[in-house]
Amino acid sequence: MAGKQGSQAVSRWVWVSLAALVLLALAVIFVLPGVVERYELPLVKRPEPAATEVVAGSSANSGRNSGGNVSPFEEAQQARQRRAAQDILASLLERQSELEAFAVEEWAPDAFESALAQAEEGDVFYRQGAFEQAETLYQQADDGLAALQSARDNEYQSAMARGETAMTDGDAEAATAAFELASRIQPSSQAAADALDRARVLEDVLALLAEGQALAESGQLESARDRYQKALGLDAAHPQAQSLASDIEQQIIDRNFSTAMSAGFTSLQAGDTDAAISAFENALAIKPGSDQAEAAIQQARDQVEMSEIARLREQAEDHEENERWQEAVEAYQQALNLDANLVFAQEGKDYSQRRLQLDQLMQANLDDPLRLSDQAVYQEAQNLLGVATGLVADLREDGVHPGDRLLSQVDELAVVLEKVVIPKNITLNSDGMTSVTLYRVAELGTFEQTTVSLTPGRYVAVGTRSGYRDVREEFVVGLDDAPAAVSIRCHDQIASAE
Repeated sequence: MAGKQGSQAVSRWVWVSLAALVLLALAVIFVLPGVVERYELPLVKRPEPAATEVVAGSSANSGRNSGGNVSPFEEAQQARQRRAAQDILASLLERQSELEAFAVEEWAPDAFESALAQAEEGDVFYRQGAFEQAETLYQQADDGLAALQSARDNEYQSAMARGETAMTDGDAEAATAAFELASRIQPSSQAAADALDRARVLEDVLALLAEGQALAESGQLESARDRYQKALGLDAAHPQAQSLASDIEQQIIDRNFSTAMSAGFTSLQAGDTDAAISAFENALAIKPGSDQAEAAIQQARDQVEMSEIARLREQAEDHEENERWQEAVEAYQQALNLDANLVFAQEGKDYSQRRLQLDQLMQANLDDPLRLSDQAVYQEAQNLLGVATGLVADLREDGVHPGDRLLSQVDELAVVLEKVVIPKNITLNSDGMTSVTLYRVAELGTFEQTTVSLTPGRYVAVGTRSGYRDVREEFVVGLDDAPAAVSIRCHDQIASAE
């Protein structure tokens, strides 16, 4: 029973809902068209048909309305024309709002007002129900505003160009006005915002540049550079500030470079090559890669080298004059280390080496004349003396003093060679039981005393005796002196084994 009652209740609500929907549909069909016919959004009352008929003024309209009634077809046409006018009006209003946001009244007031005037004229026709004429005027106004929208970018560029020209001319007021307009035309433009910032500090920038130029003219280059840098701090894009800052940097570099080069040449002229090279290297650091500085450094180094070569040449020649041949060779070699192509050093070294060799050989014979007792050595000394004698003759023929050392060596060696072949009588004493042998001379046998003739030299006498230890006696026969006697006896008896 309860279930049946519930089912009846649901059926009753379904029929109520259906009835409500039917009533709503009837309202849409019969009531809403009347509202739409008399009103248009936003619920503005339509003009009376009679008024429309009067404004239109055409015979066709008069005929259609002569009875005071509008046909359904004419009503549909008017609705279509009304919607078309409204659509264009919506576009026009959107363009108007956008253009006003972009300050159109500042850059195209006449064209903007003209378009709005056409729109207002269209409003008159619209209110009178002459939708077709209203549509035409709305369209003309919309086209005018569309043209202004298209011209906005050109107007922006024109304002920016005027601002840049004013910046170049130094007209801060005109530049500020132009960039402010550009910012309103294109509110999102960062370029316009940056340009406006530059324009607002233009007067300060120009004042700093003027101060800098005055300082530069008075030679205060660093102070001028400071002003230009401050100007760039305010406007890094200012072309004159950039140019002046670049120019002053170059002027400072040129001045410092010139100062360093002048100091270098002054030192070079004074003979202080170390200071000159230091100054030229400082100039090269100021202007890296400068051909002038590099050439000056090379010139200073060449001068140092030339001075050193001249010093070494003078030193070598002094050594030659004093017959210090080893020192002369070393001096010439040092010069060749600086420049291997120096002819004087090549020739001087060769000559000094030959003289050094001659000197060493001559002196070796004089320091140890007894070595000449060897026949081969004696012959070499003879040849050496011939060379030295010939050299003395050649030097004298060339008008050159041979040198006291060489002359002395020639004279001394000649005397030595004469003395070394003169024999001297040497007395040898023994005990008559020792057999004596004189090395490289003869076996003398046993004797108590004998005399031998010996040329200067070193000698060794050996004595032997059965049952006694051998004896060995070394003695020297000098050029000017000789031992009075040489004793050779075996006196150490060897003990016999038991």
